[in-house]
Order: sequence, then C-alpha cells, then structure tokens
Amino acid sequence: MKPNTRTAMQQLIGQVRAAIPFDAAQTRVCSGDCSGCSQKLLDYLEGELAAWEQRLAEGDRPSLADLSRLAKTARKIHRVLVRNGVLSEEAGPT
Repeated sequence: MKPNTRTAMQQLIGQVRAAIPFDAAQTRVCSGDCSGCSQKLLDYLEGELAAWEQRLAEGDRPSLADLSRLAKTARKIHRVLVRNGVLSEEAGPT
C-alpha cells in the first residue's frame, strides 16, 4: 500500500535532510568559485523544509504536485552543490 501524501512528504523531508549538509561550515560551502551560491541555496531549501514541517504539524495535507515540486527543487539544489564541490555524486536527496 502506498503512503498518503502527508507520510510521503515527511519521508521526503527526512531523505533531503539526510542527504544535504545543512550544518556544513561556511568555509566548506563557500569556496569562491561556484555556479550558484551554495549558502543561499541551502538557506532556501532549509526554509522550504521548515515551512512544510510547520504545515504538516498544523494538519495541512500536501498534494502530489507539492511533493513533486519539493523533490524537484531538492534535486536541482543537490546538482548545484555537487557541481560546487560541497557534496559528492553518491549522496542523493531522493
């Protein structure tokens, strides 16, 4: 049986938090040469995850489009972090 969208969103948030280093040191995140500011992307994604955690705590029910949008955003940010050398290829968000 497939999980409902609330459970799926909680699982997605957990996978993203496990795969992306939100607590990385500033020196590791900002190496000077990058294609997209890793720190700003991490801050943005952290805000999105926190907002969804809050909405889930309040009983909100995400749609499949919400799940897809968050997964797509996390994948794009992950690719930029790999390109900037913050993450290795193996660690995937979903």
